[in-house]
Amino acid sequence: MKRALDVAVSLIALLLLWPLLLALALAVRLDSAGPALFRQERVGLHGRPFRIHKFRTMRAGGAAGPLVTAGGDARITRVGRVLRRHKLDELPQLWDVLRGAMSLVGPRPEVPHFMALYPDEARRAILSLRPGITDPASIAFSDEEALLAAAPDPERAYVETVMPLKQRMYLDYVRQRSLGGDLRILLRTAAVLLGRGA
Repeated sequence: MKRALDVAVSLIALLLLWPLLLALALAVRLDSAGPALFRQERVGLHGRPFRIHKFRTMRAGGAAGPLVTAGGDARITRVGRVLRRHKLDELPQLWDVLRGAMSLVGPRPEVPHFMALYPDEARRAILSLRPGITDPASIAFSDEEALLAAAPDPERAYVETVMPLKQRMYLDYVRQRSLGGDLRILLRTAAVLLGRGA
């Protein structure tokens, strides 16, 4: 049922949102040189690597810097700031859901560097599910960039403060997941995003 929901919702969303996706891609291209989409290796189901898709929010070559992004990062473009604030840069991940690399709801996929820092048992449990576009940790840390911006060392703050809390939430989700729970998470995510647009 979860996979059927993923396919149905992502397909319908892509069909309905294609004019918006096209407009956002054009805005990214006009704002700064480089491709509209950003692809990055993440760790997926059972530890298999996959390429996640996002609208590019940084200047071309900007991904070569720190692995975490704090608010006010000089690499972020003007359009990128708007996309990140409203989480519109995540919309291309609907394609990742449709192709089976991701789910609508599930633990957010980490880059290999950070996933390697998780304890073995926790890593196995988290990677037993497809990674998701949203989950309880995504809602709780919807202002993660602002939190990291206040830290002297954003990457250290992410590893020492944010990651342990996310790990706990991911494991709670793995243990308590249900179709009804996923629907509630999707509604809570929509409420957060609509609140940002207000």
